[in-house]
Amino acid sequence: MKNIIIIGFLLFSTTCYEVLAQADTSNFTLVNEERFDAIAATQQYIDKLSPEQKAKSDAYYEGGYWTILWEFVIEILTAWIFLSLGLSKWIKRVASKAKKINIRNLIYILMYLFLVFLIAFPYNVYTYFFREHSYGLSNMTFSQWLSESLAQAAIFIVFGSLLIMSLYVVMRKITGHWWIWGSGIVFVFLIFLIFIAPVFISPLFNKYTPLEEGTIRDEILSLARANSVPVTNVYQFNASKQTSNISANVSGIGSTIRISLNDNLLNKCTPAEIKSVMAHELGHYVLNHTYKRLISFSIFIIIGFALINFLMKKAIGRFGEKWGIESISDIGSLPLFAVLFSFFIFISTPITNNISRSAESEADIFGLNAAGEPDGMASVAMKLSDYRKIDPSRFEEIIFYSHPSGKGRVFMAMKWKAEHLNIKAE
Repeated sequence: MKNIIIIGFLLFSTTCYEVLAQADTSNFTLVNEERFDAIAATQQYIDKLSPEQKAKSDAYYEGGYWTILWEFVIEILTAWIFLSLGLSKWIKRVASKAKKINIRNLIYILMYLFLVFLIAFPYNVYTYFFREHSYGLSNMTFSQWLSESLAQAAIFIVFGSLLIMSLYVVMRKITGHWWIWGSGIVFVFLIFLIFIAPVFISPLFNKYTPLEEGTIRDEILSLARANSVPVTNVYQFNASKQTSNISANVSGIGSTIRISLNDNLLNKCTPAEIKSVMAHELGHYVLNHTYKRLISFSIFIIIGFALINFLMKKAIGRFGEKWGIESISDIGSLPLFAVLFSFFIFISTPITNNISRSAESEADIFGLNAAGEPDGMASVAMKLSDYRKIDPSRFEEIIFYSHPSGKGRVFMAMKWKAEHLNIKAE
């Protein structure tokens, strides 16, 4: 069920992926040999990655393809444990001691989410602790990782239980069209989550402090003012305690909008690289990607809920007596609901990734025009290759990439540079 939150933040627009980000550099031709060669410049950047670095990066990212499959397999295993082994029936008996149906449902949901966390815990330890350490991408001790994982689980259980309980109220009250009204509840929930996350959730895991005055802060705020982003401060957060990855964001909506960048970005990147990253993040705000992704997710969730409604009716009609499920609105159907929603997300991965890449490509172009730092963007794309395969096949990019590939981003930057240098030269 946690995917119902995560997938919302991956949807950025309803447009198709920009051809520019997927461009095949072999088809690029120069007007004359004296002009800046975007292909050669791109290859020079790619060649900076040693064979050992490329092999490590490729292995890490390709391993991530399997995690998508294994997480879905775990969802199936979890549903089987609850439905076929009778764990769901046992929880219902425990919850049945409460008199009011909403309290019974809440007890079931809380126990379900807690047990799901326990079932998936060994896999999460391997995937998000040992695997990250094996590639040098995590800076946390096991106790630190465990503490954060428990905190994340607690937050998810609190918010997740309220959302799920609300969905089952709608299922009970509006049986025929619950999937329409349920989608509306998820939409409102996401708006609330985006609003509170920068102020109340993110600070639980990292310390946010105003970025000290200086050139970098001044340039970021100048970019914000020039593009009508309503912020007056820039925050930094200590992500280095968790990871070696570089990142930044413009988060929140309304009064909670804030610009944040992590200390890895400050410590590992040049001013030109930082400026290019921040211009990209400001692009998401200026291009209204938050609102576009909310609209996209609303459409996506309606389709998903409609499919789940159809499949749940079929499954309950055939196996409901064996599983102890009387109807869709029976809280015992939650394991079935969860696995069907996971199935929907699993088969929709190429679609959601393409939608996400579209927004990232748009933000890349915006960032180039706003910051005017093509080499900054190209060099950052190379630094991201620590954990992203730099040059995937077209098939890989379409299926698995939520961002444009590193090579595609470098080529985009070099084409931008070529146009500006060659125009000036003429």
